[in-house]
Amino acid sequence: MANVEKSIQVAVPVRTAYNQWTQFEEFPHFMEGVHEVKQSDDTHLAWKATIGPKDEEWTTVVTDQIPDQVVAWESTSGAENAGRVTFQADSANTTTVTVRIDYSPGGILERLGSGLGFMDRRVQGDLERFKEYIEKRGTETGAWRGEIQGSQVESHG
Repeated sequence: MANVEKSIQVAVPVRTAYNQWTQFEEFPHFMEGVHEVKQSDDTHLAWKATIGPKDEEWTTVVTDQIPDQVVAWESTSGAENAGRVTFQADSANTTTVTVRIDYSPGGILERLGSGLGFMDRRVQGDLERFKEYIEKRGTETGAWRGEIQGSQVESHG
């Protein structure tokens, strides 16, 4: 399995950065190639995106989510992937967002693209667009303050 890890500092409080990241259906606004994310319940997401030359669809389950700290997921169908996004308050108004994605490049084109750093550039670009998106807005488009542990919703806040 291949992986990529990238970080960026955003000029918003950790709560704002985290709250925006929980708005999964907003991902097409800043994630390259992501056409649609549909959330069916607190933990399940259906994705439609263009990866390299192909349109792909897959589903994921949120496995861990702790407000202002982490969101983690793993795929349940389609392209094999898993990852986690962590949020670190650097000051009252700055946050470091770190994304780690573990993925299994499928065919020869995906393996070639991975070897050439395609995913590294895509994830870095997505983080830069997230930074621009949240800093320009100055506030989140919504929030979900529940907690998930091992795919089980533990509490709502």
